[in-house]
Parts: sequence; structure tokens; C-alpha cells
Amino acid sequence: MNRPLFVSLDGPKGAGKTTLLEAVTKVLRADNKKVIRLCEKKSDPYRGETMALVNKLVRNPSRDLELEVCERFADSRAWISRHVLTKQPPGSIILIDRWYPSDAAFRRIIPFAEILQLNIDRNVRVPDLHVGVVTAPDISWARAAARQRGLSSTVIHRLEEHVACTQAFERAIADHGWILCRNEGTIEAATMQVVSQINGVLRCAL
Repeated sequence: MNRPLFVSLDGPKGAGKTTLLEAVTKVLRADNKKVIRLCEKKSDPYRGETMALVNKLVRNPSRDLELEVCERFADSRAWISRHVLTKQPPGSIILIDRWYPSDAAFRRIIPFAEILQLNIDRNVRVPDLHVGVVTAPDISWARAAARQRGLSSTVIHRLEEHVACTQAFERAIADHGWILCRNEGTIEAATMQVVSQINGVLRCAL
């Protein structure tokens, strides 16, 4: 594959995406593959304004506000698609921490099918491989609570909300045929599952 392979890792809080991303990067680089690690949050030039709107939505939930949030995120991803993803070297593997699949977990009013269409209409880059990282909600909740920064969530503050987030995301994985990675066992097992999927896509592209 000459063009970069684009892989997104999405999931609820505490599912271990960042740890998994780091482990996958290490294994791929050890195999002499060129890996570019990106984070939607850090690549988004409009993040501050969007998160201010998310805070407003949390205080006053409404369909109009949530739609505006979804549109802003889609606009940001379109910007990243044009100005960041296109700059990556040929033959590389781009691993991004969060992309539009994450909206399936964190948005509550707008159906994900509508969110997906928003992203498609804006020519947001479709990943070559969607990886949905999940655990049982009590496990990811405990992991998040144990981190130094805690849960660190604008929209989720109770276990019940986290359970709903996880269930919604698992439904989206099934509905859209994304790769399900259950990250409840060893990080090595989850890592090799993702690496195997990436290598499979690379082989098919030859």
C-alpha cells in the first residue's frame, strides 16, 4: 500500500485506547513499519470552541445544541483530513486516538446514522480500519477512576452514564462491522489482535 493506512482506535473512557495505541506502535515499529501517531484532540484547531459548546450542552441538553456539537466535530475532522492526514508520508500507518466512531458513545440525542452522514457529507476521511476498544463498563470505570487524572470527562460523571456509553458503542460496532477489541485481558493479547488486523489489511492491499 503506497498511500498511508489510516486506523482509528475509538471507545469509551478507560477502555485502554491510549495504552493499546502505544503498544501497537511499538510492535509495528519493531517490524520496521513507519507509524504516525495522531490524536484527534491535539490535531483539532477548533477544539477550545467546540468543548465550550459541549459544556453548554451538558448544562442544557437539546437536540439543536447536540447537532451543533456534531457538526463542529465533523468540520474539525474534515480540516484534519485535508490538512493533516494528507501530509503523512506514503507507506506509513496512521494510528489516531479517536475519530467519528467515538460519537456513537458520547452523543445521546442525535442518532449515530445521522452523525455518520454529517461526516461523510464533509468528506471526512474514512479509516481503512475502525477498531472499537471496549471492556465491561465496571472494569473501564475502575481503570479511569484509578488514573491520576481520574475519569477526566466532560459528559460522563456517573457509572450509569458510562454503562450507557459502553452499550451504545458496542451496538455501533455490531451495526457497522467495526473490529471489536475487548481489552479486558492482557495488553499483549489486545495488541496482537490489532496488529494482526492491520497486517491483514496491508496484505489485502498488495
